[in-house]
Amino acid sequence: MLNLSKNGCSLWVASSTEELLKPNTVALGKFDGVHLGHHRVIQPILPPAFHEDRPENGENIPKFPPRSPTPPQEQTYSTVVTFDPHPLEFFTGQPRTLLTPLDEKVEQLRSLGVEQLVLLPFDQELSALSPQDFVNQILVQKLQCRRISVGQDFCFGKQRRGTAQDLQSLAAQHHIPVTIVSLQTYTDKAPTQEAPISTSLIRHYLESGDIKNANLLLGRPYILRGTVIPGQKMGRTIGFPTANLQLPKEKFIPRQGVYAVRAAILSDTPDATTTQKIVGVMNIGNRPTVNGSNLSVEVHLFDWSSDLYGKKLTVQLVEFLRPEQKFPSLDELKTQIQLDCTVARELLKAEC
Repeated sequence: MLNLSKNGCSLWVASSTEELLKPNTVALGKFDGVHLGHHRVIQPILPPAFHEDRPENGENIPKFPPRSPTPPQEQTYSTVVTFDPHPLEFFTGQPRTLLTPLDEKVEQLRSLGVEQLVLLPFDQELSALSPQDFVNQILVQKLQCRRISVGQDFCFGKQRRGTAQDLQSLAAQHHIPVTIVSLQTYTDKAPTQEAPISTSLIRHYLESGDIKNANLLLGRPYILRGTVIPGQKMGRTIGFPTANLQLPKEKFIPRQGVYAVRAAILSDTPDATTTQKIVGVMNIGNRPTVNGSNLSVEVHLFDWSSDLYGKKLTVQLVEFLRPEQKFPSLDELKTQIQLDCTVARELLKAEC
């Protein structure tokens, strides 16, 4: 069943190809993370007004300019086409965590100027399509593509037999131009090694606690967004009350440990604009000092005392401070948290 909704007055999300804004200029891919490499693939299909002078983040996003009074068949809508579920999840049968769950993906695509997101149901039928059938049935007949953009490593069709060059040749039969975008590379300073910017590389950096490199490749801070729920309230007994975050189950969790963070409390209005921004420290882990057994994400906000239960919090990861560890006593844990807070305050002050 089609689930078509409008987000932020500028992005349509559809889980089917039956009722779409047509025809389209299409960027094809998985786009988990919507990182700097993805930006390059998306740019060729954007409206001209968004190629320059667009905002660097999701705030104050301009509305789309009025369309010229041209016949409907000559209008095209900038559309990102991706797959749901992730193909790896479909083939392995194992849930896959994502850098950008749907709400975050929508937010990032909207900030780039994308007008429509299509979530193609990735099922047995779609996975069995040959490259030619995928082009004919999906891109030509259902999406009514007028232009396509893909990364040079894009593969499609049954058993991923189709390459970007195959797509270019097949689409040319329908007079559809295909832009093949070269991979954007990044040089890690330690050790010096050039690699393509990719979702897997960002996941690797997050798993190792290398937040600076992860954020650099994303083009923005990595975030954890969730609802504040009641916890064990252990932090307040040692002078460090925390907000316990309930995250989407599909959200990718970085390395366990302590982070310097910036947090924003989201308002209750539909556009979810922020009401207040605060700095603090965050712990991801099992709380071994108090014999915790379940993974928790807890944020201590500096100079904050108001009730946050039920509020939505967006936490930007700035820097990894230390791994989680077990302390012999609560007093030693308290001393370490005080040190963490001091280090984080200085670090975040220098970041301003």
